[in-house]
Amino acid sequence: MAQSHAPTVSVDAIPDARSSAEAGVVTLHRDGLVGMPGAFGRARGVELAQDFARLFARALSYEGGTVDRGPNRHYFSVPAEHLRGFLPLVTTPEVVALSELVCGPDWQVVEVAFDCPRGGSVHQPWHRDFDMSELTATEHRLTSLAFNVTTVDVTPEMGPFEIAPGTQWDDGSSWPHGMFPPTEEWPRYESLRQQRLARLGDISARTGLAIHRGTPNVTDVDRGVLILGVVAPEDGTPEHHRLTMTSRYLRSLPPDVRRHLRVSEVDELPPQPRQAHDIEGLVMGVVPEG
Repeated sequence: MAQSHAPTVSVDAIPDARSSAEAGVVTLHRDGLVGMPGAFGRARGVELAQDFARLFARALSYEGGTVDRGPNRHYFSVPAEHLRGFLPLVTTPEVVALSELVCGPDWQVVEVAFDCPRGGSVHQPWHRDFDMSELTATEHRLTSLAFNVTTVDVTPEMGPFEIAPGTQWDDGSSWPHGMFPPTEEWPRYESLRQQRLARLGDISARTGLAIHRGTPNVTDVDRGVLILGVVAPEDGTPEHHRLTMTSRYLRSLPPDVRRHLRVSEVDELPPQPRQAHDIEGLVMGVVPEG
């Protein structure tokens, strides 16, 4: 269903968001992740949790509705128009400001998806989400961001996200796929690791280059997290990474939002979309070969 127009967000008109984002860039370059507690609002977080429960149940109801990222760990992209909070999220001042500062004025949203460890999920291998580009390796420039928004108040028993801060600059050129450090390097990441215990309404932003992993969920709570993927024009993300969106919904969005979306327009959304995105080596929660 198309949503009504929202006020256009001008970063220049929100100095607090801009100054906060500038500090966030410093933290992001140092740690690989920056938190924005309460930036989305708890009421929006509750609404997102309701949307997640509905969309996850639907995705699990047919073959190919999710991609495995390890035992009892699921990933699935969702149409932006099925999320009541999509427009509020992409116009959140902190999201807009940080996207512009890291990815430039022509930043684009290329991913809207959920990741969810269920009860019985296991440790993933330490990894990064993609290999490091030559631009990042030589100039220490980040060209993408993953904004994460939780659907639950996370506890240590729910399989929280673990990150090894500051490892986004590690040279992974000899690693399998440039993503998976060998096991002999794991003790270092173990010594650095931090668990992120997000609460409803929080937003965090990270670079997928920082070494991280999912941990075991020993509860019966589905710990869903929304992922909003943002890239710079020079980022190497393949062109097929884009949002599928109906023309009528796209037209309902403010122009200042539309210009930041990489979209494949369709007349109608498929009733049972098949998931194509995958991360090699995480399916069984073990170290990949080669």
